[in-house]
Amino acid sequence: MPTILVADDDAHIRELVCLFLHNDGFTTIEAVDGEEALALQASNSVDLVVLDIMMPGMDGWALCRELRRRSAHLPLLMLSARSQTWEKVKGFEIGADDYLTKPFDPLELTVRVRALLKRSRSVVDKTVTVGKSLKLDRNTYKVTAGVETFTLPLKEFELLYTLAETPGQVYTREQLIERIWGIDYTGDNRTVDVHIKRLRERFVPFGGLQIETVRGLGYRLEVEA
Repeated sequence: MPTILVADDDAHIRELVCLFLHNDGFTTIEAVDGEEALALQASNSVDLVVLDIMMPGMDGWALCRELRRRSAHLPLLMLSARSQTWEKVKGFEIGADDYLTKPFDPLELTVRVRALLKRSRSVVDKTVTVGKSLKLDRNTYKVTAGVETFTLPLKEFELLYTLAETPGQVYTREQLIERIWGIDYTGDNRTVDVHIKRLRERFVPFGGLQIETVRGLGYRLEVEA
C-alpha cells in the first residue's frame, strides 16, 4: 500500500486530503511544515509527497527543491491556493511533477496521485543510446553523456527519453503533454517549454546532440553525423 506524505500547515486541509487518500486505499503521514516533512521523508518509506506552498519556516518552494535534490524520481504534487500561471511554472521549474489548485475535487486529487505513482513505477529494463554520446537508463533515470552522468527528475527523463527514442522526429507540445503528463492533464502547455529549457541547461548541446525547436510545431532531438 503506497504511503503518501502530506505537508500542509492547515490542519483542516491535511485532514481532508488524508481522508480522501485513505478512502482510496493509501496510507498517509502528516507534516505541519517543511522541516517536519523532510524529517518524515528521511525516516519513512514515502512513495509520493503532497505539499502546500505557503507554510511557516521552510515553505513549499524550499521543500520541493530539497526533496528533489534528495531524490530524482520521488513524485511531488503541489497542492496550493496560489493559481497564477507563473506560480505553476515555478513549481515545475524547481522539480514538482504536478500542480493542483485549491479548492480541489477529491476525485481529481486521487486520480492525479494514482497517475503519478503509476508513471513513477512504470520503469522497464530498457536503455536508449543515441549517437556516440548519449545513453538513457530507465532503471535509474540516469543519463550518460560522454564522461558525465546525470540523474534526472522523472518528467525530465521521460521527456528526453521520448525524444531520444526517435531522433529527428518532431513532437508537438500536445503530443508530449499527452504522452508524459497524461490525457487528464489540465495545466499550461508551457510546462513542456520549461522542461526543455531545464534539459538544455543541464547538458545540451553535448557531443553533437541538440534539442531543436521546430517553429510552429514543437521539438525534436537532432544528432549530428
